[in-house]
Amino acid sequence: MHQSDKTKRLCLIGSTGSIGTQTLDIVRSHPDRYAVSALCAGSNVNRLIEQALEFGPAVAVIADESKYARLKEGLAGSGIEARAGAQAVADAGARADVDMVVNATVGYSGLAPTIAAIRAGKDIALANKETLVVAGDLVRRLLAESRSRLFPIDSEHSAIAQCLAGEEPGSVRRLIITASGGPFRTWTAEQLRTATVADALRHPNWSMGAKITIDSATMMNKAFEIIEAHYLFNIPAERITPVVHPQSIVHSMVEFVDGAVKAQLGIPDMRLPIAYALGECTRLEGASQPLTLPQIVNLTFAHPDTELFPCLTFAQKALERGGNAACVVNAANEIANQAFRDGRIPFCDIYTVTAETLEREPYIAAPDYHDYVGSNMSARRCASEIVSRIAAAR
Repeated sequence: MHQSDKTKRLCLIGSTGSIGTQTLDIVRSHPDRYAVSALCAGSNVNRLIEQALEFGPAVAVIADESKYARLKEGLAGSGIEARAGAQAVADAGARADVDMVVNATVGYSGLAPTIAAIRAGKDIALANKETLVVAGDLVRRLLAESRSRLFPIDSEHSAIAQCLAGEEPGSVRRLIITASGGPFRTWTAEQLRTATVADALRHPNWSMGAKITIDSATMMNKAFEIIEAHYLFNIPAERITPVVHPQSIVHSMVEFVDGAVKAQLGIPDMRLPIAYALGECTRLEGASQPLTLPQIVNLTFAHPDTELFPCLTFAQKALERGGNAACVVNAANEIANQAFRDGRIPFCDIYTVTAETLEREPYIAAPDYHDYVGSNMSARRCASEIVSRIAAAR
């Protein structure tokens, strides 16, 4: 692949997932703009080998160390270095031949490589919302001390960034974050009690990984996005409003002090926010298909039902409490989300497990990185105990 002096060299973490593969679509379409220096995946080693052989990075990393032998075998003779483990993922983003780290992994595992990239002064295109949910205060402090710049990939936060472009921070009255409402938007509480994994994975608008699709169904994903928006744009939680917008055409809005509201519209296609982040808030021609008039004729908005979807309330609870609260919520949710997908707990108990874990876990007002690591581990143990109790009682 020909590279010019202006080619942006990427480390892609989570390369085999939904965001990762769409990022590589953009790289494939614009080889004059982007090259891949490092590819990192969780456990899908065969897909990682295919990607590495196509894009020719200097190194390919599989987080699951049990897959290392297969990775090394698959890359034999290619000149691509094979590595494995969480530390190797973090090291990949700090390499000298990396300009930007695209963090497209899901969950707590995205925190360490983000911090390593910031400390190495790399720009970051962030799709891993848990980085800011778990340790937003720490990440913001580290960014203030680094030359790193952070560009959001989430469609909602990309939309807000686009609406804020050229505006004075003091002119913002509130952020309005849209939510599709997920597959259960029209369900009753009685129906939700018997929701199956297949039901929850049937998202009406977006094609995403299983974990984030379940988070969308519980609306925990929207709680996390509110927390993320707080840290990205320095807006307090009470000035961040979620609204249900089933069409997923308006990706978010900003209301200003003069009463004006800006909205960013587009079809449900993650390539647009990915390209906007890779371009450092500049636009890449042809990144997404434009809207057509029939698609914007019937746009509806409604207040979310927090009684039906109580996970949404964790945003306010975590930000009001501060400290390690959001870290605990994230850890407990990861355990509960997986337990539901494994058939161990009912859908509605994702909230129960998370709420009880938050109540039981010790509060740390001003955590450092090691405190976050400890809180994450402790909350996972606590949530796992609660899951086991619920599963045993079924």
